Amino acid sequence: MTPEAVILTYVVVLMGAVTAIGVLHERRRRRFEPEPTEDHVFRCRKCSYVYTDDEDVELSRCPSCGTSNEVVEF
Repeated sequence: MTPEAVILTYVVVLMGAVTAIGVLHERRRRRFEPEPTEDHVFRCRKCSYVYTDDEDVELSRCPSCGTSNEVVEF
């Protein structure tokens, strides 16, 4: 084998190994990561408490002080 072929083979094998490790790491991260929820985020106008509630709720009572609040839009 020529030195160029040896170097090319070495680089291709290393790049393949790095790619395989990256793919496996990403699959594992996604498997253990929590599922995103569709809950709405609310911030109380009175006490500034931030909380979530179901996606079908437009007005929600603050669990801290009981004030009704609207959905926070980002």
